Amino acid sequence: MNSIFEATRHALALIGGGDPELVRIVLLSLKVSLSAVFCAALLGLPLGAAIAVGRFPGRHALIVLLNALMGLPPVVVGLAVYLLLSRAGPLGEAGLLFTPGAMVIAQTVLILPIIAALSRQAVEDAWREYEEQLRSLGAQGLDAALTLLWDIRFSLLTAVLAGLGRASAEVGAVMIVGGNIDGVTRVMTTAIALETSKGDLPLALGLGLVLILIVILLNTGAFLIKETAERRSG
Repeated sequence: MNSIFEATRHALALIGGGDPELVRIVLLSLKVSLSAVFCAALLGLPLGAAIAVGRFPGRHALIVLLNALMGLPPVVVGLAVYLLLSRAGPLGEAGLLFTPGAMVIAQTVLILPIIAALSRQAVEDAWREYEEQLRSLGAQGLDAALTLLWDIRFSLLTAVLAGLGRASAEVGAVMIVGGNIDGVTRVMTTAIALETSKGDLPLALGLGLVLILIVILLNTGAFLIKETAERRSG
C-alpha cells in the first residue's frame, strides 16, 4: 500500500514539476488525437448528414454497416493500416510507417465510423423535425444536409467528443503502426502500457492522471459551450 502512495506522490511531483518526458508524451498524444479527430470530423460529419437526408437504394444496409463499424477492433485497423503503409503496400513509398502520420491515419479510420454514425442519427432526428420547412425553402439534398449540420453544430459536439475519447484511449492500432518509439511515436496510452510493464509506476500514473484530466476538461468545455449556445438561442 505504501508503494502505491509513494508512486502517486512521485506521479504528482512529475506533473507539478513539468517533467520534460511527460510533457513531450502528452503534447504528442494531443497532436495525434486532435489531428485524427479533425480529419474524421471533416469526413464523418458530412457523410453522416448525407446518409440522414438522402434516400437511395441500400441506405438501410449502409446504416447497419456504419453502426457495425463503430466497434472496429483497433488491432485489426492497425494491421490494415500497417499493410497499407508497409514497403510492400500501395503507400509504402510515402515512408509514413512508424511516424505520427501513420498513427493519425489509424486513429482516423478507427473513429470515422463513430462520428459518422452518431452525426447521422442527430441529423436524421433534426431532418424529421425541419423537413417540411426546409423543403418549403427549397433546401434539398446536400443543401439541406449542410444546413442541418450548421443548425445542430453544438449538439454534434457529442459525436466529436466520442471520437476523441476513442482516439485518446487507443493503444493497439497506434502501437502497431507507430512502434512506440521513444521521442518519436510514444503517446500516453502506449507509454502507460510500457511503463507499467517495466514497473515505472510514477510515470504511468502521471500520464494516466493527465489523460483523465484532459478528457474531463474537454468534456466540461464542450458542455459549457453547448449550454451557453442553447441559452442564447432560447
